[in-house]
Amino acid sequence: MNHFLDLHTAEPAALRAMIDQARAMKQARKDRPRGAPDDDRPLAGRMVALIFEKPSTRTRVSFDVGARQMGGQTMVLSGSDMQLGHGESIADTARVLSRYVDLIMMRTYEEATVQEMAEYASVPVINGLTNRTHPCQIMADVMTYEEHRGPIAGKKVVWSGDGNNVCASFLHGAGQFGFDFTFTGPQSLEPETEAIAFARSKGSRVEIERDPLRAVEGADLVVTDTWVSMHDSPSARERRHNQLRPYQVNDALMARAKPDALFMHCLPAHRDEEVTSKVMDGAHSVVFDEAENRLHAQKAVMRWCLGV
Repeated sequence: MNHFLDLHTAEPAALRAMIDQARAMKQARKDRPRGAPDDDRPLAGRMVALIFEKPSTRTRVSFDVGARQMGGQTMVLSGSDMQLGHGESIADTARVLSRYVDLIMMRTYEEATVQEMAEYASVPVINGLTNRTHPCQIMADVMTYEEHRGPIAGKKVVWSGDGNNVCASFLHGAGQFGFDFTFTGPQSLEPETEAIAFARSKGSRVEIERDPLRAVEGADLVVTDTWVSMHDSPSARERRHNQLRPYQVNDALMARAKPDALFMHCLPAHRDEEVTSKVMDGAHSVVFDEAENRLHAQKAVMRWCLGV
């Protein structure tokens, strides 16, 4: 059974095949007259359960639309609706859902939750995000980079800001897709050592550079994410802003990267905090292509999970 739980637990050849299929499906839709039905409906007769313990815009819409475009149906469930892990154990929920649906996508807090769901489900499970990783996002990001600049292998990716779950998955992606990675941010917010170690074990060059201007020299891609969570207290938000303000992605920072460097952000962005509006809307930015590609990349992930 093909679970899609994390990039570093997948085979590199499978990840590459998913990227290639995502690009092919995107092109096929582009070539089709607007409003014409899809010829390729590999999920016809399939039901996909979309479970959200965390709020979502892009993940919910992209998985829902993607499954429907491929002929499938979706059922959107919230953690509160299901009493997930409270009224019923995760293991029992997995066993029951497996009797009703063909595929489960889960966006949750703890990594252990999605892992337990996969352990006890008899259908494939996709990690739509946890506090620790966000593998679907990096599939879209690699696809987006390669659309604009060709193969990402050997390129320099710089992450500026908080070494969060998306940053961890970028490090996993560095190891699996063969690009180098530089983190610039406060020592207290560095990415997990396990993610760094994985990328290095695969031959990727991983550097930690406190000076953001030095970090982005020669960068092919500059990436950031929000500085605060919706659950942070006002005092925690202020502390993070003070720590991360030097790592804002702005014109001065992008000027130190390669002239054709790209800028990415998984969204939603807090404009003029972690990134200025001038960069978000500027020539380097591909953030809305990146957001669109969540749809295409996740369609390929779903097909891989189901073997269709």
